[in-house]
Amino acid sequence: MSIPFTKFHGFGNDYIVIERDDIPPDASLSELAKAICTRNTGAGGDGIAIVERLDGSVADYFCEIINPDGSTAGFSGNGTRCAVAYLHYKGLWTEPQLKLETRSGIKKYDLIERKGVGEFWFRAEIGKPRFSSDEVPVLTDARRQAVVNEPIEADGRHYAFSAVNVGNPVACIFVDNFDFDWRAIGRTLETHAMFPERANIVFVKIDDRENIDIRIWERGAGETTASGTCSSAAAILSAFMLKTERKVMVHSEGGTTDVLWRDDDEIVINGRADLSYYGEWPLRSPDT
Repeated sequence: MSIPFTKFHGFGNDYIVIERDDIPPDASLSELAKAICTRNTGAGGDGIAIVERLDGSVADYFCEIINPDGSTAGFSGNGTRCAVAYLHYKGLWTEPQLKLETRSGIKKYDLIERKGVGEFWFRAEIGKPRFSSDEVPVLTDARRQAVVNEPIEADGRHYAFSAVNVGNPVACIFVDNFDFDWRAIGRTLETHAMFPERANIVFVKIDDRENIDIRIWERGAGETTASGTCSSAAAILSAFMLKTERKVMVHSEGGTTDVLWRDDDEIVINGRADLSYYGEWPLRSPDT
């Protein structure tokens, strides 16, 4: 027995999309994610996106994101974009707008452009940012309405971070350059005691009022070339701290994400999802 899957990526941030009906009811989603996402022995991915059709009264589909370490994510900007691209690619959805239910609420996806067989561009409304320390969450000595330039210590070194929840908790550290071992710092800070649900760690360099560069250490996945939520968080915090305008081009190693923090507080991101390949994942019995 095997599970059909299709792999998409958003600026190199790759997700394996699977329909819920194709997964046996007794299968562990956590174990499936850990096995299929492994780079050397699996299909390789920054997570799996499981899609399930709904009745349309609230949303059209539900999408569950599971990280490569088997943990469940509240949301993934690129992962859900890959899932929506899959629905269009397979002809399961043909309307220009789709409402997607996630663990962090309903997101709206508008198909902007489709090129060829497997390149899709979407505009997505992904919700409103939450800044308070209990909503991110961040453990502080007292409740903060916003977590800005909060001190943190790791491996004997001191840093200052700002944080926001954009469907997932994200902590940003503003830097002048990336000429340091940001991966090691990200790995350490992801599981810091100040982050009870762990956190995505993003290093942000301000280029000008409309452009920023980022490097990403993603919760449950490690280093990634791109991330919709991390790009959004970096843009939101840059604007919140008056370092940039509310419309920002976020440049990561994989590509550029267009982020707009509208006056009504809604976050809107423009990005692409590209087909990588499709295949079948064999289900192995526990004794094989």
